Amino acid sequence: MLRAFLLSALLVTTMPAAEIPQPAPRGAGIVVSLWPKDRVPAPATQGPEKALPARGDNVLRLTAISEPSFTVYPAESAKPAPAVIICPGGGYTILAYDKEGTELAAWLNTLGITGVVLKYRVPANREGAFQDIQRAVRIVRHRAAEWNIAKDRVGVMGFSAGGHLSARLSVFAGPATYPRVDAADDQPLRPDFAILVYPAYLDQGMVPQVDAKTAPTFIAQAVDDRKFIAGTDAYFAALKAASPQHAFFRCATGGHGHGLRSDKEAKAWPEKCQAWLTQIGVLPVAR
Repeated sequence: MLRAFLLSALLVTTMPAAEIPQPAPRGAGIVVSLWPKDRVPAPATQGPEKALPARGDNVLRLTAISEPSFTVYPAESAKPAPAVIICPGGGYTILAYDKEGTELAAWLNTLGITGVVLKYRVPANREGAFQDIQRAVRIVRHRAAEWNIAKDRVGVMGFSAGGHLSARLSVFAGPATYPRVDAADDQPLRPDFAILVYPAYLDQGMVPQVDAKTAPTFIAQAVDDRKFIAGTDAYFAALKAASPQHAFFRCATGGHGHGLRSDKEAKAWPEKCQAWLTQIGVLPVAR
């Protein structure tokens, strides 16, 4: 199924960006507010949420996220399925919500993984965003039985700034950076694994935080993502020094911000990621 999905993606890369048909997750999804009404912890973001004007590249850009939430796209699975909380990128200014969010949920569903697309607080609210991802992991674990999720296989996936956010959580041991709200906050906040695709800002205080407790991590990034590759190299060196379970698909071409739409060497990252998820036991070995 993954091969068919990726072949379809490759076939459309020669089309003009505005004409690229985008995959969508199965069904409308289950929308969940992260915080009770009027109890979003400080620092606040001014809303209301809005979509920025289209740029002709077939990307939905959202900003002014003042009421953070996530949308659950359940996998078709008889047994409890792994789940991945997806953090779109956008420089902590916007969220590239489809290219780095819902399209990834659709891909994860083909693997038998529940996709959870996170709307974290933007713009210019890194601490609010960090509270949001902590709360999201805890809610997903707290309601795992309701959504047929394996609560011991809850990971995070992030792109660009979302990769930084996911990495920050994967090295963070607690306590939470917000006051307890309800029983969901009794759940662990560290994810069981992390997937970082062209992550940004990893050289901004992240490397010293890596230790043997850091979540197993898969990274995909191209060398020609020149603004961020050095920071990622340093972060991965720290990961490998701490544990052999981490992996880095480091390729020559792909640049930044491609999601699943690359026609460069970076296009192979989903297959590499799937193999790694199987290797660490998140996905079953094919028979």
